[in-house]
Amino acid sequence: MSGHSSEANTHGSVKSYLTGFVLSVILTAIPFWMVMTEAFDKGPTYITIILLAIVQIFVHLKYFLHLNFSDQGKLDTYSFIFAAVIIVMVVALSVWIIYASNAMMM
Repeated sequence: MSGHSSEANTHGSVKSYLTGFVLSVILTAIPFWMVMTEAFDKGPTYITIILLAIVQIFVHLKYFLHLNFSDQGKLDTYSFIFAAVIIVMVVALSVWIIYASNAMMM
């Protein structure tokens, strides 16, 4: 029973979820505004979209998945990093194989 109650403390509060939601909306609205108004050239717009997407990934990891690099969260963090590396490898190798197959057919 006591193990279950300690797991309940690792879940986020309403304030944490609202903070993550507001940050996610802001990090989505800025690139959307940049694209819709065409206020900047394509280069800075692309760079801003990529940078804000990376920041948004970390916002989701912190506020929604509750990953941290403390001693208590290391196992979860390592599991996530392992899964992310496998996914990146699968996607990257799939793109490489498709590109190579397309190049051989030309």
